[in-house]
Amino acid sequence: MDDFLGILVGPTIVFVILIIVVLVYAIRSVRIIRPYEKGVVERLGKFQRVWEPGLHLLVPFIDRVTKVDMRENVVDVPPQEVITKDNVAVTVDAVVYYEATDPFKLIYNVTNFYLAATKLAQTNLRNVVGEMQLDESLTSREKINITLRDILDEATDKWGVRVVRVELQRIEPPADVTQAMHRQMKAERDRRAMILEAEGDKAAAIARAEGSKQSAILEAEGKANAIKEIAEAERQQKILIADGEAQAIKNVFGAIHDGDPTNDLLAVRYLETLKYVANGNATKIFMPLELQGMASAVGAIGEVFASTQDKK
Repeated sequence: MDDFLGILVGPTIVFVILIIVVLVYAIRSVRIIRPYEKGVVERLGKFQRVWEPGLHLLVPFIDRVTKVDMRENVVDVPPQEVITKDNVAVTVDAVVYYEATDPFKLIYNVTNFYLAATKLAQTNLRNVVGEMQLDESLTSREKINITLRDILDEATDKWGVRVVRVELQRIEPPADVTQAMHRQMKAERDRRAMILEAEGDKAAAIARAEGSKQSAILEAEGKANAIKEIAEAERQQKILIADGEAQAIKNVFGAIHDGDPTNDLLAVRYLETLKYVANGNATKIFMPLELQGMASAVGAIGEVFASTQDKK
């Protein structure tokens, strides 16, 4: 009985061992490549092929697969001191964004891509910033980014990598230079403020002068118009007075020649006419020859006129 059990246990153990070996072999034969990866397959140390994302089978212990991440990655370039063209030491810090384009080149053309990209970025960053003045380097971040990206992209092309972009995190000059720049900036802002204030005062003075000028012009025009209106009114008044006096003379003259006036009527008419003609300023009276015989009428007129002069 013991011999029979011994015979059964031996094959069972071998069978279990075979099953385990088969399972291990099957597990090691299956490889899953994720959507953002690609697999570089080697067989006995020689490049075989590149696997696309999906489920793949390989020969265990003979084939070896290396997965390459095809997503965009970043290389943080450590801060370093760079001497600008005008001999000012600035601290520069940058980051490089890249993505793999050829997994074969990335595996076989560079040993340590991260280290290589870091050193390459530091060297070229030193060259790019070193060709600029301090002021230009502080205001030309975009130019530095584009220039450095083009240089790195060209250099890393043989590594199967495309440099997407380069970003400068900071450019810091020394503390004394920073303080001098702050003082210069403050002085420039004070100068601009003074210029703006002076321009404002100038504009206000011009506006006030223009307002005074316009006010004087309007006042002069108003006075001139008032004088014109007064003169016109006086002229119209004189015309009316003259017309009235002329009409009175015509009426008296018509009454003398057209009718048969009495001496009393003539005296009254001449008296009324003389009040307008003389206007208080006449010193002599001239009478027509036709009225020289009317002594009584003339005497009455003379007395009235004399009394009028005495009153004035």
